[in-house]
Amino acid sequence: MNRYLYPEAAKELRVEESWLRRHIKELPHSKKGRVVTFTDADLERIDALFHHEPTVGALALVPAPAPGAHPLANLRPLPSRGSAVRTG
Repeated sequence: MNRYLYPEAAKELRVEESWLRRHIKELPHSKKGRVVTFTDADLERIDALFHHEPTVGALALVPAPAPGAHPLANLRPLPSRGSAVRTG
């Protein structure tokens, strides 16, 4: 069982160490004295708790393009800023 200190855990989770320290009360971890450690299971739970894929909007997952199609073929430009603003 691997045990990670703040720097290693932050690297594994791809977050800033300061983020881990600020949110430590909300995160699964172990503590002996002043030494905080994270196990592999803790890191998996943290990732599951705080990693959310968008379900709507421009960043939502879209179906994979057909084989042979260009990978960006289904992208569409955003509407111009002026067309999104409606005045009553």
